[in-house]
Amino acid sequence: MNAHRSLRLRLLLGTLVWILGSIGVTGWLLNSLFSQHLTRQFHAELQTHLNQLAANLEFAADGQIALERPLSDPRLVRPYSGLYWQVDRVGDGGQPPTIAVLRSRSLWDQALAVPDDRPADGEVHQHRVAGPNGKPLLMIEQIQRPLDAPGAPARLIVAADESLLSEPLRSFRGMLLAALGLLAAGLAGAAIVQVIGGLRPLNRLREELAQLREGHQSALNGPYPSEVQPVVDELNAVLARNAEFVERARTQAGNLAHAVKTPLSVMANAAAAEHGPLAELIDSQVVLARQQIDHHLARARAAAAAQLAGQHCRLRPALDGLLRVMQRLTAERDVRITVAACPDHLVFRGEAQDLQEMLGNLLDNAGKWTAQRIMVGAEQIAGQLCIDIDDDGPGIAADQRSELLQRGQRGDEQVPGSGLGLAIVDDLARLYGGRLELLDAPLGGLRARLWLPAGRETEQADGETLVGDGRRPPP
Repeated sequence: MNAHRSLRLRLLLGTLVWILGSIGVTGWLLNSLFSQHLTRQFHAELQTHLNQLAANLEFAADGQIALERPLSDPRLVRPYSGLYWQVDRVGDGGQPPTIAVLRSRSLWDQALAVPDDRPADGEVHQHRVAGPNGKPLLMIEQIQRPLDAPGAPARLIVAADESLLSEPLRSFRGMLLAALGLLAAGLAGAAIVQVIGGLRPLNRLREELAQLREGHQSALNGPYPSEVQPVVDELNAVLARNAEFVERARTQAGNLAHAVKTPLSVMANAAAAEHGPLAELIDSQVVLARQQIDHHLARARAAAAAQLAGQHCRLRPALDGLLRVMQRLTAERDVRITVAACPDHLVFRGEAQDLQEMLGNLLDNAGKWTAQRIMVGAEQIAGQLCIDIDDDGPGIAADQRSELLQRGQRGDEQVPGSGLGLAIVDDLARLYGGRLELLDAPLGGLRARLWLPAGRETEQADGETLVGDGRRPPP
């Protein structure tokens, strides 16, 4: 599915990108703030230990340095705990010390190797050095010079394992990622639900339009949300207007046909009262004009009906009515008409008058050519009605069947008819998206197979509702 052509995907992608961007920026900001806070707290703790060391350091009159009382943090007495202090003697002239004078018990038997620099009195320097077992340490140092004691100044050093800073930060990042991941998943799920729920009326509108196109309903049903309902109302107004125009056009076409047929009848009667070439010419042209009127009127009516939604009719009632008429017309010839199969649920998606005209022409053609038997069968195949009308007449050669579907072509000039019956049936069927096939019948004559669109759901005038393929729902 193309994201540029899908409103759902565009909304989802835009929302998800915004959520991920916001979550990413929020995560980066929280991590940065926490890292800065933790680093400041770590340095503040080192500075507190350094101040405590300076406060408890005692310079003797003979130049010896001693710790008046132990520092309060218990980690300073646990070997290799990660927190250390050390006091070095600074040589004269700024020379680096050669030995540590005092150190915390946590250093055990090791001493911190410090850089060869000398901060100014009272200045604090910071370094990264290697501690016990090669672990990296963050160290701060300060020079302390006694005012009332002889001897060289002392370098006060406090160091802590960097893992004391990195481990809480790593743990926080893991929890932060998990929390933000859950938040992002929740927001993404909410966005998906919101977009799908918000666009659901459009899906329902699309389904109703499909039902409208298939002819299963004549208007869009409501209600819809206030943002969509005006569109639905306008579409219903357009459909109603279109139906009105089609009905008006059909009425005008029918009126025109009747208006033309009256002068044609007068001309035909006048020609019948006369004899000669002129009368025969007039009579033949009147017959041709009537054929053209009937043909084009049927096409116009079917074309208009095919464009209208909600046109449905049951096949079996229409067929039964035509069979009763055919039974009376062929009673003198002792023709037996049987229905092999025609389930009651079969529905034609179109106008009843067009269905009767198509079936009537096919039955009339079979009645003209049959010897004794006509058999009718119908079933629904792949969403289409398949209607077979067989006779036991002489049949038609395969190479002549396509000619009979042309206007005015007749199988035998001795048999009465205009030659328009099969052509009209074929034209009407094609207007509905179907077709007419001429095949060999099992009875030995001709099989006329008519394909028409099947209705799946409609409400009949008698109150019955057809569901799915037209079967009544179980009680």
